[in-house]
Amino acid sequence: MNTALITMESQEINSGLCMRLTTLFLYRLNRISCLRRLRKHPGRILLVSSKLCIKATAFTTLAEANAMLFVARNTSVPVPKVYCSFKHKDRVYVLMERIAGQDLSQGWTQRSEGSKARILAQLKTMTAELRSITPPDGIGVANVDGGPIFDQRLPDESFWGPFATIQDFHRELRRGLELGDDEEAFPGLRELIEFHNGPWQRPVFTHGDLSSLNIMAVDDKVTGIVDWESAGWMPPYWEYTSAWHINPRNAFWRDAVDRFLTPLPHELEMEKIRRQYFGEF
Repeated sequence: MNTALITMESQEINSGLCMRLTTLFLYRLNRISCLRRLRKHPGRILLVSSKLCIKATAFTTLAEANAMLFVARNTSVPVPKVYCSFKHKDRVYVLMERIAGQDLSQGWTQRSEGSKARILAQLKTMTAELRSITPPDGIGVANVDGGPIFDQRLPDESFWGPFATIQDFHRELRRGLELGDDEEAFPGLRELIEFHNGPWQRPVFTHGDLSSLNIMAVDDKVTGIVDWESAGWMPPYWEYTSAWHINPRNAFWRDAVDRFLTPLPHELEMEKIRRQYFGEF
């Protein structure tokens, strides 16, 4: 079934020859094994200095860089400043600001209730600001540029769409299954399909992975939200259910999610049913 729109191509940022060569030089220099042993090299980000980092994984996209630029231009939410982004030999490179602080997974359970409350109040304001951005006319479920969304938690494929409507996105998630297709044999499936079919409000701008690992802070001040690879225009409930279905190492964060995002118990139950039948982790 073809529910996808024509894919919009994301554009590079500040990708002149000088910036490209500088970024590639820094990336290769910092991947030399002798230097790598002297610097922290956690996960998917190459830390160049106290102020700079480079992201260039197999799944890095130009849309991720554009999402950070979009948020910076349209909100006061703190995000890494993007210095350049470009594609080179089938890999995307993003040179960006290294956000100060530590992610909230480090020491969250040892924080006082007052400290947690101050941080969560900031996150509540930031997520509300993201959700208040007016979507472009005609946008469905798509990344910031109107192209395919990226989410490694979705079944079978990491890149999906774009989709003209939220209903089209939902139909693809359940692999085209409609009412009458033996749904009575599977508890909750009829309710899920009715939920998926709406009606729906317009999509909202969504980070898509608000785990404690992606929120940086110094003391009680949020200094930045990072890892925008799954950002885009999504169904209104998606931010909440995605944040709730977190990395198993991050299970303590579920209690916090209900304090900075509006709890959506029905939508969460529908997502649990979808994951049960159509699955991903």
